[in-house]
Amino acid sequence: MLIKLNLLTQAFARSERVRQEKAITQKQWVNLDRVVMIILLLAVIAGAILFS
Repeated sequence: MLIKLNLLTQAFARSERVRQEKAITQKQWVNLDRVVMIILLLAVIAGAILFS
């Protein structure tokens, strides 16, 4: 019989649940694309200000 010496690690162990990935919708793709484009635009503006 195996003895479990460290009982603290079991509290941090991952559960064995299986996540089912759901496909994102067209509207979610559009919203995500808009957010990414705004972040890129702000990064370009900030880079132009910093390096000018």
